[in-house]
Amino acid sequence: MRISVTERHTAVTDAVKEYASEKAGKLLRFYDRISAINIILDGASDLASVEMIVKVDGAEDFVAHEESSDYFAGVDLVVAKLERQVTRHKEKHRNRKHIAKNPDKEI
Repeated sequence: MRISVTERHTAVTDAVKEYASEKAGKLLRFYDRISAINIILDGASDLASVEMIVKVDGAEDFVAHEESSDYFAGVDLVVAKLERQVTRHKEKHRNRKHIAKNPDKEI
């Protein structure tokens, strides 16, 4: 999995970049088919804007955007949104058509 951090209109500290990439890496626990994560940190306005784009094999990209007072809080909120999106997608596409094997029941 490849994680890239991009800055727009501002200079972001290495601590923020490391924190964002560490949090984004934890999304792999929820879905193992993630191929890349793009993190965009924007400081054009008074608020810190965080956007994450998660690229998944065989599905549309998952996108979450949040504006917050600081980058750390924004990263936490965006990761929470993406956890919900990825978990919902995984549950929706899970194979539920298997037949339960019961030796007492004939098919």
